[in-house]
Amino acid sequence: MISTLHKMGVKSSLMYAAGIASIGASVASWLVSKNMEPAGIDRADRWGIYVGQWAPTFFALGVALRIEEAHDTSREEMEMQEPLMSDRTRTPAGL
Repeated sequence: MISTLHKMGVKSSLMYAAGIASIGASVASWLVSKNMEPAGIDRADRWGIYVGQWAPTFFALGVALRIEEAHDTSREEMEMQEPLMSDRTRTPAGL
């Protein structure tokens, strides 16, 4: 799933931003529910907790995508070094 997200162009920074936005949305939903609904603070707490639970998921996806990006970068570096290594092995020793 992570490699598919990476191939689709989703970056780790986007997931980190979504995690931070989720925290803000949690506070906002708690305030709106507390002030606008007659159900009381219990429902406001539930809304805040519900939206707040998204943040760890977004941060975990961000970390996984960061690892995928690092692996992708290291693969590209290895591919760039392969032609240099093959040239060295073809030259006779001592020349």
